[in-house]
Parts: sequence; C-alpha cells; structure tokens
Amino acid sequence: MKIENHILTILQLYEYAMAIGKSLDYNESCNNFIRLILKRKNLNAAWILSNENNKYVCKYSIPFGRKSIVKTQPDLNNLFHGIDSFELFNNNALALSTAPIKLKDGHLAVFNLKEEGYLFLYSKKNNIDAQDLSKLQPVISKFMNALKACRVFSDQQRLLKNLEKQNQELSDYAHMVSHDLKSPLRSIDALTSWITEDYYDHFDVEGKNQLNEIRFSVNKMDAMIKGILDYSTIDKNQSETYDVDLYTLVKETVSCMSVPENISVMIDELPKVRGDKFRLQQLFQNLVDNAIKYNDKEQGLVNISVVDNNQFWKFYVSDNGKGIDSKYFDKIFQTFGKLENRKDSTGIGLAVVKKIVNMYEGSIWVESTLGLGTTFFFTLRK
Repeated sequence: MKIENHILTILQLYEYAMAIGKSLDYNESCNNFIRLILKRKNLNAAWILSNENNKYVCKYSIPFGRKSIVKTQPDLNNLFHGIDSFELFNNNALALSTAPIKLKDGHLAVFNLKEEGYLFLYSKKNNIDAQDLSKLQPVISKFMNALKACRVFSDQQRLLKNLEKQNQELSDYAHMVSHDLKSPLRSIDALTSWITEDYYDHFDVEGKNQLNEIRFSVNKMDAMIKGILDYSTIDKNQSETYDVDLYTLVKETVSCMSVPENISVMIDELPKVRGDKFRLQQLFQNLVDNAIKYNDKEQGLVNISVVDNNQFWKFYVSDNGKGIDSKYFDKIFQTFGKLENRKDSTGIGLAVVKKIVNMYEGSIWVESTLGLGTTFFFTLRK
C-alpha cells in the first residue's frame, strides 16, 4: 500500500510539473496549475496576493477568477476570518507554513512566492497536513519561477508595444517636420530665383556670391530634410523583395552621378541579390559618392567588388583617397557624424547606408589608412 501511495504521489507531482510553464500568460498559467491542485487535493479555494505599495492586491483567485481587487491589511484579516499569525503580514516576513493554519471555518496553507506574492490554498475540511505541504513545496517553487517568466514576458511585450508606439510617433514627427520645413524652403528658393532672374546684373561680386550661398544653403537644407525622411522610413516601408542584378544597377547608378574626370570608378562582376532596387541603389550611391568626395589624389580610383562569404556576399567599395583615422570609424555611421565641415555634406549618407545593411541582416565596417585610402565592407545575405 505504501508503494502504491508513493507511485501515486510521483504521478501527481509529474502531473503538477506538466501543468507548469505551458503558457506565458499569467492568468492561464495560474489556471493550469492551481485548478489542478484544487482538484487533486479536494480543496475549495485559492488566492495569490502580492504586496503593492503596502496594500495586498488580489492577482488571482478561485472560485472568483482573476480580479483587480485591492485589499488593505485590515480587509485581508476579515477575508480569512481572523488569522492568529496575522502579524506576519505586517512585517512582510511570511514564510512557507510548515503546518496548515487553523481558521474559523476551515484550514489554510500559505506558500511564499517571494516577489510574486503569496499563494493561499483553502479547505473547508481538515484535509491539508504538513506532509502535503512538504510534497507541494518543490512544484510550488517551479510555479513561482513560471510566474516570474510570465511577468518578464509581460514586461517585454509592454516594452515592445511602447517602442512600436514611439517609433511610429518619431516617424510621424519626421514626416511632419519635413513637410513644415519644406514649405518655407520652397518660398526662399522661389524668391531667390526671382531675384536672380530680375536683379542679378545689379549686384556686385560680393552680392552675387551671397545670393549663390543662399541658394546653395537652401539646396543643402532640402537634401538634409530628404535624408532625414529617408533614414526614418528605411525599415518602415519595406516593399516586396525580388531579384536585383547589382552589376547593372550599380553601373546605371554611377553613370547618373557627377564623377570628376580625374576619378575612375571600376565595377567588377556583381551577383544578383534579393532586395528592393531603390534601397540597394541608395546603398551603393552613398558609398560611391562618399569615396568621390573625399578623394584628394590627382588620379583617383574607386573600386566596387564582391567576394563569396558562405551565406553572405561580402561587398567592398574602396578608394585611394584621404583615408580615415581609426578613432572615427564608429562616428561616421552616426546621423550627422561628419569628419569635415564640407558644405556639400549632410552627414546622413553613411547612417542611411548602415540602416539599409541592417535591414538586410548584414553588417558594415570600414578599414582605412590615412593618406592611402579607405575600404567600406558590408555583407548582404544570399
């Protein structure tokens, strides 16, 4: 008979263990486990109370179901018809009961779930003993860990929702700002255009230079606004991916760029990749444009090539220009991270490049030697 009881206990503990961790939803986890205990032990009710701001909150209860009822300490006392050891709640030092607590109308077992609160199991009959509590303790501990996982998961979901909301707000803000800024820019551009057409011959050299500076600044501001908008929408408006012939794409892109006569752009054979033509064009155009801008050699050279790197294609865009000091390798990929105060630089190009590469699950880095040149490497998943 003892062996049969032992086997029965093992089976029940196994059943309890199987009910734990089936779900990351708090209420469902409590239902799976606590209802099983009540059924197997023929108990009448259960509560989980947690201390929040010196008040006990009912996080879960049976037979009432989960309720958001805040119980102050005096109310808690009435809830259990008077617990002799109620002072344990006041000093917040309640530990696992080694024996059930005798109430006015029944018996109560108390388990300390630590930061998850306290689990109370109630029976109208005298069918809870110290041996039962001892056997339940290991699975109660596992249940406590399951509740921790539920809480962490809930916190993560709430954080993700907040991040999604903030990202959407930032995207909306970027659109709003770009729209509001473009309107006065168009007015300035139109006014300076009219002044140039009607009064240009009346200006002296200094006046003409200042007028040209205004128009150049307007165009640069327009490019910056466009860059900010592009950066904020890279991973928001992803179109369907399709096969893109990168050799043809890069060749057409370079042919449309303003390349100085003293700089040669060499394009090796490039593969076809899955992606969006517009984003991939942005990627290569910004890297080539950067290589051209910072090339100080009489005979400049920009080379675009690729190597097979297992699951990725590893591309590189190299030049024989000024080079970059290694202490700036991280800064150049940050928004508005410029090394030189060039009038024609917005400081957004490489930040856009990095975000596009990240969108395609790749990585990007730079190697450079001052005075000799720079190579930007980046990977795209095959």
